[in-house]
Amino acid sequence: MKVVKWLSIIGLILGLLFIAVLFYLDKKVHQPLNLSKATSYTVKSGASAKGLLNRLKKQGIISDNLGLKIRLKLEPELANVKVGTYELLPSMSALDLLELFSSGKEMQFSISLVEGLNWREWLLVLKAHPQIVFSNDFQQKLEEISRLLPHQSIEGFLLPDTYHFVAQTKAIELVKRAHLSMQQYLNTAWSNRALNLPYQSAYEGLTMASIIEKETGVASERPRISGVFVNRLNLKMRLQTDPTVIYGMGDRFDGNIRRKDLKTATPYNTYVIKGLPPTPIAMPSKAAIDAAFNPMTTDELYFVSKGDGSHQFSVTLQQHNSAVRKYQLKK
Repeated sequence: MKVVKWLSIIGLILGLLFIAVLFYLDKKVHQPLNLSKATSYTVKSGASAKGLLNRLKKQGIISDNLGLKIRLKLEPELANVKVGTYELLPSMSALDLLELFSSGKEMQFSISLVEGLNWREWLLVLKAHPQIVFSNDFQQKLEEISRLLPHQSIEGFLLPDTYHFVAQTKAIELVKRAHLSMQQYLNTAWSNRALNLPYQSAYEGLTMASIIEKETGVASERPRISGVFVNRLNLKMRLQTDPTVIYGMGDRFDGNIRRKDLKTATPYNTYVIKGLPPTPIAMPSKAAIDAAFNPMTTDELYFVSKGDGSHQFSVTLQQHNSAVRKYQLKK
């Protein structure tokens, strides 16, 4: 009887010790990470869950990995870690970390591609982002997209927006996303356009939208400026808009437009050519596209900058010349 009693006591002690160890290990896996701020962490190809746990302990991000290794035995799906870059937060536990790595929910980065900039300017923004990769076939892939577009030009055919992506995303993938977004928005705008517009295609409307985008920083003026340009096109008047001159000048533009520049023929100089330039001159916003396809009904044919970003609109040339003297020649 004494032996049985002692065995019972020993069994009870071992059972309590086992429970205590489990409690200790469970407490460890739920402890916050040893981080003072959010940080990114990359799981590379070929990494195993156990290898990651050893590495994390060595780096001091977790203080113990025994409890996690036991957890892997109990929940083998946690061992299926996925390649990617993840965001680690100080509030996370070690167990949260394993669940994150096995979920594949990678850290999201973003880039804002701004309306009014042209393709060359967008390209510089893309190249400056540390998590965007330019593969060796980028130019080839870009040309494949461009060959399907009017004048084989990507200009204007990418929708300005803030795009989210994971680490080491290929630049061409973002270009494709922006291009598809623009195609979808442009097709909808074309389907919902006002009647009797002087555009032969949605592409011409996109070109007009790019000019509207460059002409004003005042959102409320866009439909009115569109109305002026539509009136001029209907009357076979030249658009005579400075942004097209600047675009046509390319690298020659030094910040100033001179009288000779207005007279120098380029495919984009609307002081010289009739109608719209051959391609857009910038990436237009949704608002500019909406304005191009739904212009304000107006008799106005002219506008001039007031110097504060807004414009003075006029119906007659006499009124316009007066506005030019008031807002431009006084400087």
